[in-house]
Amino acid sequence: MTRRLAFAAIASLAAASPALAHPGALDHGSLAAGMAHPFLGLDHVLAMLAVGLWASLLGAQGERRAVWLVPAAFVGAMAVGFALALSGLALPFVEPTILASVVVLGLLAAAAYTVPVGAGMALVASFALFHGYAHGGELGGANALGFGLGFAVSTALLHLAGIGLGRLLGSSAGRILIRFMGGATAVAGLVVAMGA
Repeated sequence: MTRRLAFAAIASLAAASPALAHPGALDHGSLAAGMAHPFLGLDHVLAMLAVGLWASLLGAQGERRAVWLVPAAFVGAMAVGFALALSGLALPFVEPTILASVVVLGLLAAAAYTVPVGAGMALVASFALFHGYAHGGELGGANALGFGLGFAVSTALLHLAGIGLGRLLGSSAGRILIRFMGGATAVAGLVVAMGA
């Protein structure tokens, strides 16, 4: 049953696109704009999926709470980063840290690196702060509440897709594939960084 739900969630996410009932809905900083935003940058998509993959591996290695707490820490810290950007506080090295997060999170999944839940939460939260700051910096004159809620929901959906993949591929052979995907994520992060 869990595998069916995971597969259905992944399939739905892959087939989904923002519902834009009004022309220019993404231009107005709406909930739809916020929901679309994380999908528009490969670095964000890769990092979110890597968090979900790594969390699923941590859960499979005995840290069951990590499956939900690690992604939740990311979303929470991302909201703090968003608020910091809105407050006008300057945060250095935003883009390099985001690119580093793709590589590091991919490597953590590739190595199936196990840490205590609190350490995993702190690690992803440190990267999430920069992801949230970038979202806030790209807000412009948009509605902050709707936009912020939208990108938080999309981020959680991307985490769920990573967790779903991890659960779907939960066998020993599947874990090798998950680790391969983590390695591919890290390599993709390096490619994006070289092109930046």
